[in-house]
Parts: sequence; structure tokens; C-alpha cells
Amino acid sequence: MEKLDLKKQYKAYYNAKNKPELLIIEKAQFLSITGIGDPSGKVFSHKVQALYATAYAVKFLCKALDNDFVVAKLQGQWSFDENKHKGLSMEEASLKVPRSEWNYRIMIRMPEFVTREQLISAIQTVVTKKQIQLATDIEFYEMEEGKVVQMLHVGPFANEPETLKQIQEYMKTNNLKRNGLHHEIYLSDFNKIVPHKLKTILREPVK
Repeated sequence: MEKLDLKKQYKAYYNAKNKPELLIIEKAQFLSITGIGDPSGKVFSHKVQALYATAYAVKFLCKALDNDFVVAKLQGQWSFDENKHKGLSMEEASLKVPRSEWNYRIMIRMPEFVTREQLISAIQTVVTKKQIQLATDIEFYEMEEGKVVQMLHVGPFANEPETLKQIQEYMKTNNLKRNGLHHEIYLSDFNKIVPHKLKTILREPVK
């Protein structure tokens, strides 16, 4: 049986142009884990490890039921205390808010046929067989972003303010306002790809 590949099934979701564009994002479900702190630190890395281990455990459960799928790309939602850091534009926030203060939710999209019961079973497997206790923090998460402005960012994460500035200018020109958390989809494996070749979709929910 052919594996389900969400990247092929939802092409618009996993593709972006090198200029800002407006589109509508459908409802989707994810495995996710939350945290706060520097994404280059060990805690973040361990949470990514737990998330992937659980996603693959879910995949193998589904494969046994003839519902095999390709584990999708890592994603993240990012936010900060806007009462503490008032009046910052999107590109300013990425430069001025300390990395230790960033809140995140990292996610892997799941096919529609994956259930909460399968997640619970997968978590038990990861904790028992792989001794990854962090898996117990993983939850089922549903999200419907609706209208968004997005753009493909090519290069290191440190250069994202350049792309965010273009997104913000597009939003201003089209009288659009923020309506949700900053969202990134990591099309490249940042542990294997050199920084200047990284491809990341930057997405801003708007109204």
C-alpha cells in the first residue's frame, strides 16, 4: 500500500513563494509539545527528539493497520510576552526579545485518520522502549489558521527579520492585521543542511 504523504496531499500548505502571498489554511491536527527558551539549547533539542520519536511510533501503529504515512515536516509557533515587550514589529521582536523568553509550540502534522487513542499508545511505547520521559508532555493539537500571509525564507534563521519585514509591508499595504501566532514550517533539516541553504515557510495569521 502506498504511503500517504501530507506534503503531496496538501501542496499549498507546504509550499511558499519568495514574495508575500495571502491564502487560506485548512484545519489540521498535530502532535505537539510546548516550552520556553532558546531553540539552540538542549531542552528544545530534547523536545524535538521526543516529538519525532512519538510521531514515528504513531506511524508504525498506523502501518500495522495498513494506514502507513510519511512523517511530516517539523513546525513551530512562536510568541513572547507582549505586555513586557510592547510595540515591537515582527522583525523587531525577533531581534530584541531575548531567545530565553520565547514561547514555542513545536508540531508535526498528522493524517486525519490518526486518533488520540493511538497517540496515548505511542507515548507509552516511547517512554517504555526508548526511555524518553518527555514524550508524556506531547499532546494532540488542532488548529485552523484561516487567512494567513506567508513567504519562503531561504537562509539562516538569524536573517528572518529581512523576510518578516517584507511580510509586514505586505500586510500594511493590504490593511491586514495580525490574528494569531507567528508560525514556521521547517522544510529543511536544520541539523543536516548548512544555514545559507535552509528553507523555512514564515506564516502570519491575519484578519
